[in-house]
Amino acid sequence: MASKKTSIGGQALIEGIMMRGPKVTAMAVRNDKTKEIILEEYPTKGTDRVKFFKLPFIRGIFNMIDSLSFGYKCLMRSAELSGLEDEDPDKKPSKWDKVFDAVLMPLATVLAVALALGLFVYLPMQIWKWITAGAPNLQQNYYARACFEGVMRILLFVGYVWATSLMKDIRRTYQYHGAEHKTIFCYEAGLPLTVENVRPQSRFHPRCGTSFMVLMLIVGIIISMFIRVDNLLLRTLCKLVTFPIVVGIGYELIKLAGRTDNLFTRVISAPGKWLQHVTTREPDDSMIECAIAAMNKVIPDDDSDQW
Repeated sequence: MASKKTSIGGQALIEGIMMRGPKVTAMAVRNDKTKEIILEEYPTKGTDRVKFFKLPFIRGIFNMIDSLSFGYKCLMRSAELSGLEDEDPDKKPSKWDKVFDAVLMPLATVLAVALALGLFVYLPMQIWKWITAGAPNLQQNYYARACFEGVMRILLFVGYVWATSLMKDIRRTYQYHGAEHKTIFCYEAGLPLTVENVRPQSRFHPRCGTSFMVLMLIVGIIISMFIRVDNLLLRTLCKLVTFPIVVGIGYELIKLAGRTDNLFTRVISAPGKWLQHVTTREPDDSMIECAIAAMNKVIPDDDSDQW
């Protein structure tokens, strides 16, 4: 079989993997008690979106919203299917479960977003203001400020990722992340999807959520150079307003890195692939089997996944 570049992507779950194809999305989760792989399939979200929202630089923010919302649902569902929550996956939600989903989950989401804004947006700006308090000329250097804030965000993000990798359960999820990348590489190499063929593949893929996050942080530095506002609250608001622009550019860059291989794409992929040394781990064969099971369900018959 000839090598190819595919648009199929995935996400590591709790004891499993979700693969998203152009038509079908599938998740494969290994039950902790029976050791069997449980498969579930869904229509891929966004395929029926109007043409305008599929245009370059516009599609990024909508694809990101879809990926985050559906990815979260798959993550919660994988916790049920894996049996690690000691709940029946077919059990109907109770009244309190519905209250939790309707009230507490949105509240927790709002608090998480507020914490992220404070840590990754407001804090770097405040630190810059503190260290340049005695140097007004430096404080008004928008290029230096944007670079400082951007580097601070990257360091905070890398520190957060590294800290999560110290947790046993997260390390196991990172192993599934590695299995996802290896399986996609095997498919792109045109090899039959077997454990033996997947195992030697690289776990560092240029089209990865980790690389996407790093690219957005780098693009954010450039965009911030054009935000000439000193008030911290207004500057935070400006960053929120320009966030769709950052996502749109980052999304197009990550797609470019996934479908072409040249000096430019290797350069923009390098920081994200470096960080994948933390966010991916070498999987065992049982994890690879989950990735293969999910991948086989989403490969289209008409090659519509190929770029």
